[in-house]
Amino acid sequence: MTTERKPQAKLRQDIDENLKRVFDDALEDEIPDRFKQLLAELKAKEAKK
Repeated sequence: MTTERKPQAKLRQDIDENLKRVFDDALEDEIPDRFKQLLAELKAKEAKK
């Protein structure tokens, strides 16, 4: 690996790790009540069809 690729590979690894951390945190967040309400309304409308 050239000296140019090593820093670039490290940068890509850091970006990958940070993105994974952000998405993992987002998955742990609870769904807002308003969104739950909208999903329930959508299900109710679909059930009426």
